[in-house]
Amino acid sequence: MTISAQLVKTLREQTGAGMMDCKRALVDTSGDMEAAIQLLRKKGLSSASKKSDRVAAEGLVCIAISDDKKKASIVEVNSETDFVARNEQFLSLVKGVANYSLENSDIESVRLKYQEEVNMLISVVGENMVIRRSESLTSVNGIVTTYIHGMVKDSMGKIGVLVSIDSDDASCIDHHHHSAIHDFGKKIAMHIAAMKPKYLSVSDVPSSLIESEKAIIIERAKEMGKPDGVASKMAESRISGLYDEIVLLEQVFAIDQKTKIKDVVAGFNKEHNCKVHISSFVMYVLGEGIEKVETNFAEEVGSLLK
Repeated sequence: MTISAQLVKTLREQTGAGMMDCKRALVDTSGDMEAAIQLLRKKGLSSASKKSDRVAAEGLVCIAISDDKKKASIVEVNSETDFVARNEQFLSLVKGVANYSLENSDIESVRLKYQEEVNMLISVVGENMVIRRSESLTSVNGIVTTYIHGMVKDSMGKIGVLVSIDSDDASCIDHHHHSAIHDFGKKIAMHIAAMKPKYLSVSDVPSSLIESEKAIIIERAKEMGKPDGVASKMAESRISGLYDEIVLLEQVFAIDQKTKIKDVVAGFNKEHNCKVHISSFVMYVLGEGIEKVETNFAEEVGSLLK
Protein backbone atom coordinates (compact mmCIF):
# COMPACT_ATOMS: atom_id res chain seq x y z
CA MET A 1 0.00 0.00 0.00
CA THR A 2 1.00 3.65 -0.46
CA ILE A 3 1.97 5.47 2.73
CA SER A 4 1.42 9.22 2.59
CA ALA A 5 4.14 11.67 3.60
CA GLN A 6 1.73 13.23 6.11
CA LEU A 7 1.23 9.88 7.85
CA VAL A 8 5.00 9.39 8.09
CA LYS A 9 5.38 12.94 9.42
CA THR A 10 2.71 12.37 12.07
CA LEU A 11 4.35 9.14 13.27
CA ARG A 12 7.76 10.80 13.38
CA GLU A 13 6.40 13.69 15.47
CA GLN A 14 4.82 11.25 17.94
CA THR A 15 7.83 8.96 18.34
CA GLY A 16 10.93 10.93 17.36
CA ALA A 17 12.07 7.98 15.23
CA GLY A 18 13.84 8.42 11.88
CA MET A 19 11.81 9.04 8.74
CA MET A 20 12.72 5.74 7.04
CA ASP A 21 12.05 3.81 10.26
CA CYS A 22 8.61 5.42 10.45
CA LYS A 23 7.84 4.60 6.83
CA ARG A 24 8.90 0.95 7.26
CA ALA A 25 6.81 0.63 10.43
CA LEU A 26 3.73 2.01 8.63
CA VAL A 27 4.27 -0.31 5.67
CA ASP A 28 4.68 -3.32 7.98
CA THR A 29 1.47 -2.42 9.85
CA SER A 30 -0.57 -1.48 6.76
CA GLY A 31 -0.80 2.14 7.85
CA ASP A 32 -2.11 1.43 11.37
CA MET A 33 -0.71 4.32 13.44
CA GLU A 34 -1.05 2.67 16.88
CA ALA A 35 0.43 -0.60 15.64
CA ALA A 36 3.30 1.32 14.03
CA ILE A 37 4.01 3.14 17.30
CA GLN A 38 4.12 -0.19 19.19
CA LEU A 39 6.40 -1.67 16.52
CA LEU A 40 8.83 1.24 16.83
CA ARG A 41 8.80 0.87 20.62
CA LYS A 42 9.67 -2.81 20.33
CA LYS A 43 12.49 -1.97 17.93
CA GLY A 44 13.65 0.67 20.36
CA LEU A 45 13.85 -1.88 23.17
CA SER A 46 15.83 -4.23 20.93
CA SER A 47 18.19 -1.43 19.91
CA ALA A 48 18.66 -0.36 23.52
CA SER A 49 19.48 -3.93 24.55
CA LYS A 50 22.16 -4.22 21.87
CA LYS A 51 23.80 -0.94 22.92
CA SER A 52 23.49 -1.33 26.70
CA ASP A 53 27.05 -2.66 27.14
CA ARG A 54 28.66 0.34 25.41
CA VAL A 55 30.34 2.86 27.73
CA ALA A 56 28.40 6.09 28.19
CA ALA A 57 30.62 8.61 30.01
CA GLU A 58 29.58 11.87 28.32
CA GLY A 59 26.22 13.58 28.78
CA LEU A 60 25.02 16.22 31.23
CA VAL A 61 24.52 17.06 34.87
CA CYS A 62 21.26 18.94 35.48
CA ILE A 63 19.70 20.73 38.46
CA ALA A 64 16.06 21.51 39.24
CA ILE A 65 14.98 23.70 42.17
CA SER A 66 11.63 24.43 43.80
CA ASP A 67 10.08 27.90 43.57
CA ASP A 68 10.64 28.55 47.29
CA LYS A 69 14.32 27.46 47.03
CA LYS A 70 13.75 24.95 49.83
CA LYS A 71 14.49 21.87 47.75
CA ALA A 72 16.71 21.06 44.77
CA SER A 73 17.58 17.92 42.86
CA ILE A 74 20.59 16.97 40.77
CA VAL A 75 20.83 14.23 38.15
CA GLU A 76 23.43 12.83 35.77
CA VAL A 77 22.34 11.37 32.44
CA ASN A 78 25.04 9.87 30.24
CA SER A 79 25.50 9.43 26.51
CA GLU A 80 28.41 7.98 24.56
CA THR A 81 29.50 11.24 22.91
CA ASP A 82 29.45 14.93 23.69
CA PHE A 83 27.84 15.51 20.29
CA VAL A 84 24.69 13.61 21.28
CA ALA A 85 24.69 15.41 24.64
CA ARG A 86 23.86 18.58 22.66
CA ASN A 87 20.94 16.94 20.85
CA GLU A 88 17.67 18.77 21.59
CA GLN A 89 15.84 15.50 22.34
CA PHE A 90 18.57 14.51 24.80
CA LEU A 91 18.43 17.95 26.43
CA SER A 92 14.67 17.60 26.81
CA LEU A 93 15.10 14.15 28.37
CA VAL A 94 17.65 15.40 30.90
CA LYS A 95 15.48 18.38 31.87
CA GLY A 96 12.49 16.11 32.37
CA VAL A 97 14.48 13.69 34.50
CA ALA A 98 15.72 16.54 36.73
CA ASN A 99 12.22 17.97 37.20
CA TYR A 100 10.80 14.55 38.04
CA SER A 101 13.68 13.93 40.46
CA LEU A 102 12.58 17.01 42.38
CA GLU A 103 9.45 15.03 43.28
CA ASN A 104 11.06 11.60 43.59
CA SER A 105 14.85 11.24 43.51
CA ASP A 106 14.90 7.47 44.05
CA ILE A 107 17.04 6.43 41.09
CA GLU A 108 15.13 3.22 40.34
CA SER A 109 11.85 5.14 40.25
CA VAL A 110 13.39 7.73 37.94
CA ARG A 111 14.73 5.05 35.59
CA LEU A 112 11.39 3.25 35.52
CA LYS A 113 9.56 6.49 34.77
CA TYR A 114 11.79 7.27 31.77
CA GLN A 115 12.70 3.76 30.58
CA GLU A 116 10.54 3.86 27.48
CA GLU A 117 11.66 7.37 26.49
CA VAL A 118 15.33 6.46 26.95
CA ASN A 119 14.96 3.29 24.86
CA MET A 120 13.17 5.18 22.10
CA LEU A 121 15.87 7.88 22.06
CA ILE A 122 18.59 5.21 21.90
CA SER A 123 16.95 3.76 18.80
CA VAL A 124 16.71 7.22 17.21
CA VAL A 125 20.26 8.51 17.82
CA GLY A 126 22.09 5.16 17.84
CA GLU A 127 23.96 5.64 21.13
CA ASN A 128 23.70 4.07 24.56
CA MET A 129 22.22 6.35 27.23
CA VAL A 130 22.03 5.87 30.99
CA ILE A 131 20.22 7.70 33.77
CA ARG A 132 23.12 7.23 36.12
CA ARG A 133 22.28 8.90 39.42
CA SER A 134 19.95 11.28 41.20
CA GLU A 135 19.90 13.06 44.55
CA SER A 136 18.05 15.87 46.29
CA LEU A 137 18.62 18.29 49.17
CA THR A 138 15.97 19.91 51.35
CA SER A 139 16.52 22.86 53.68
CA VAL A 140 14.30 23.01 56.76
CA ASN A 141 15.15 26.49 58.04
CA GLY A 142 16.94 28.03 55.10
CA ILE A 143 17.46 27.69 51.35
CA VAL A 144 19.24 25.44 48.88
CA THR A 145 21.60 27.21 46.50
CA THR A 146 22.95 25.75 43.27
CA TYR A 147 25.71 26.14 40.72
CA ILE A 148 26.36 24.62 37.29
CA HIS A 149 29.85 24.79 35.81
CA GLY A 150 30.35 24.53 32.05
CA MET A 151 26.68 25.32 31.46
CA VAL A 152 25.27 24.11 28.16
CA LYS A 153 21.64 25.16 28.58
CA ASP A 154 19.01 25.69 31.31
CA SER A 155 20.90 24.49 34.42
CA MET A 156 22.69 21.72 32.52
CA GLY A 157 26.46 21.36 32.36
CA LYS A 158 29.55 19.36 33.34
CA ILE A 159 29.61 19.93 37.12
CA GLY A 160 26.63 20.53 39.38
CA VAL A 161 26.53 21.54 43.05
CA LEU A 162 23.74 21.81 45.62
CA VAL A 163 24.38 23.52 48.96
CA SER A 164 21.92 23.69 51.85
CA ILE A 165 22.29 26.86 53.92
CA ASP A 166 20.34 26.58 57.18
CA SER A 167 19.88 28.58 60.35
CA ASP A 168 18.86 27.86 63.93
CA ASP A 169 17.29 31.32 63.95
CA ALA A 170 14.25 31.37 61.65
CA SER A 171 14.28 35.18 61.53
CA CYS A 172 17.63 34.98 59.73
CA ILE A 173 16.01 33.67 56.59
CA ASP A 174 13.69 36.58 56.01
CA HIS A 175 13.22 38.85 53.03
CA HIS A 176 15.98 41.16 54.22
CA HIS A 177 18.62 38.44 54.39
CA HIS A 178 17.34 36.07 51.70
CA SER A 179 19.23 37.70 48.82
CA ALA A 180 22.48 37.94 50.79
CA ILE A 181 22.24 34.31 51.89
CA HIS A 182 21.52 33.22 48.33
CA ASP A 183 24.60 35.06 47.02
CA PHE A 184 26.68 33.64 49.85
CA GLY A 185 25.49 30.10 49.12
CA LYS A 186 26.22 30.55 45.41
CA LYS A 187 29.83 31.47 46.20
CA ILE A 188 30.18 28.41 48.43
CA ALA A 189 28.77 26.23 45.62
CA MET A 190 31.27 27.73 43.17
CA HIS A 191 34.07 27.00 45.65
CA ILE A 192 32.92 23.37 45.92
CA ALA A 193 32.94 23.00 42.12
CA ALA A 194 36.50 24.33 42.02
CA MET A 195 38.02 22.60 45.06
CA LYS A 196 35.93 19.39 45.11
CA PRO A 197 35.79 18.60 48.84
CA LYS A 198 34.67 15.11 49.81
CA TYR A 199 33.29 15.85 53.29
CA LEU A 200 31.55 18.74 55.03
CA SER A 201 33.31 18.63 58.41
CA VAL A 202 36.17 16.82 60.13
CA SER A 203 33.69 14.62 62.00
CA ASP A 204 32.37 13.33 58.67
CA VAL A 205 35.73 11.86 57.61
CA PRO A 206 35.69 8.06 58.13
CA SER A 207 38.01 6.91 60.93
CA SER A 208 39.20 4.09 58.66
CA LEU A 209 40.59 6.66 56.20
CA ILE A 210 42.41 8.52 58.98
CA GLU A 211 43.93 5.35 60.42
CA SER A 212 45.00 4.19 56.97
CA GLU A 213 46.74 7.50 56.23
CA LYS A 214 48.48 7.47 59.63
CA ALA A 215 49.71 3.91 59.10
CA ILE A 216 51.18 4.80 55.71
CA ILE A 217 53.05 7.84 57.01
CA ILE A 218 54.36 6.03 60.11
CA GLU A 219 55.58 3.13 57.96
CA ARG A 220 57.39 5.51 55.60
CA ALA A 221 58.92 7.39 58.53
CA LYS A 222 60.24 4.15 60.04
CA GLU A 223 61.74 3.16 56.69
CA MET A 224 63.56 6.51 56.80
CA GLY A 225 64.89 5.63 60.24
CA LYS A 226 62.79 8.20 62.13
CA PRO A 227 62.09 7.55 65.85
CA ASP A 228 58.52 6.74 66.93
CA GLY A 229 57.88 10.25 68.31
CA VAL A 230 58.89 11.92 65.07
CA ALA A 231 56.89 9.39 63.05
CA SER A 232 53.77 10.17 65.09
CA LYS A 233 54.20 13.93 64.60
CA MET A 234 54.64 13.39 60.85
CA ALA A 235 51.42 11.37 60.80
CA GLU A 236 49.50 14.07 62.68
CA SER A 237 50.81 16.72 60.30
CA ARG A 238 49.67 14.64 57.33
CA ILE A 239 46.16 14.25 58.79
CA SER A 240 45.91 18.01 59.36
CA GLY A 241 46.94 18.57 55.75
CA LEU A 242 44.45 15.94 54.60
CA TYR A 243 41.62 17.80 56.33
CA ASP A 244 42.65 20.97 54.50
CA GLU A 245 42.40 19.07 51.22
CA ILE A 246 39.16 17.12 51.52
CA VAL A 247 37.01 18.83 54.19
CA LEU A 248 34.90 21.77 53.00
CA LEU A 249 34.95 23.76 56.24
CA GLU A 250 38.74 23.36 56.51
CA GLN A 251 39.50 24.36 52.92
CA VAL A 252 40.78 27.82 52.00
CA PHE A 253 38.12 29.83 50.18
CA ALA A 254 38.84 29.69 46.43
CA ILE A 255 37.69 33.28 45.95
CA ASP A 256 40.02 35.09 48.41
CA GLN A 257 42.58 32.22 48.72
CA LYS A 258 43.34 33.00 52.35
CA THR A 259 40.29 32.41 54.59
CA LYS A 260 39.08 28.99 55.65
CA ILE A 261 35.46 28.27 54.75
CA LYS A 262 34.47 27.93 58.42
CA ASP A 263 35.80 31.46 58.98
CA VAL A 264 34.04 32.71 55.86
CA VAL A 265 30.76 31.49 57.38
CA ALA A 266 31.58 33.17 60.70
CA GLY A 267 32.42 36.39 58.88
CA PHE A 268 29.11 36.35 57.00
CA ASN A 269 27.18 35.86 60.25
CA LYS A 270 29.02 38.73 61.90
CA GLU A 271 28.47 41.08 58.96
CA HIS A 272 24.75 40.31 58.67
CA ASN A 273 24.05 39.68 62.37
CA CYS A 274 22.88 36.23 61.39
CA LYS A 275 23.32 32.58 62.38
CA VAL A 276 23.59 30.47 59.25
CA HIS A 277 25.59 27.32 58.64
CA ILE A 278 26.29 24.94 55.77
CA SER A 279 24.28 21.84 56.63
CA SER A 280 25.04 19.67 53.57
CA PHE A 281 26.18 19.67 49.97
CA VAL A 282 26.10 17.43 46.89
CA MET A 283 28.48 17.63 43.93
CA TYR A 284 28.22 15.70 40.66
CA VAL A 285 31.11 15.72 38.19
CA LEU A 286 30.10 14.35 34.79
CA GLY A 287 31.56 10.90 34.11
CA GLU A 288 33.33 10.73 37.47
CA GLY A 289 34.29 7.14 38.22
CA ILE A 290 33.35 5.81 34.78
CA GLU A 291 36.17 4.03 33.00
CA LYS A 292 36.27 5.56 29.55
CA VAL A 293 37.38 3.65 26.47
CA GLU A 294 40.01 5.61 24.56
CA THR A 295 39.47 5.56 20.80
CA ASN A 296 41.25 7.04 17.82
CA PHE A 297 38.56 8.95 15.92
CA ALA A 298 40.42 8.88 12.58
CA GLU A 299 40.97 5.13 12.82
CA GLU A 300 37.33 4.59 13.81
CA VAL A 301 36.06 6.54 10.78
CA GLY A 302 38.52 4.69 8.55
CA SER A 303 37.29 1.32 9.75
CA LEU A 304 33.70 2.36 9.09
CA LEU A 305 34.55 3.44 5.53
CA LYS A 306 36.21 0.07 4.89
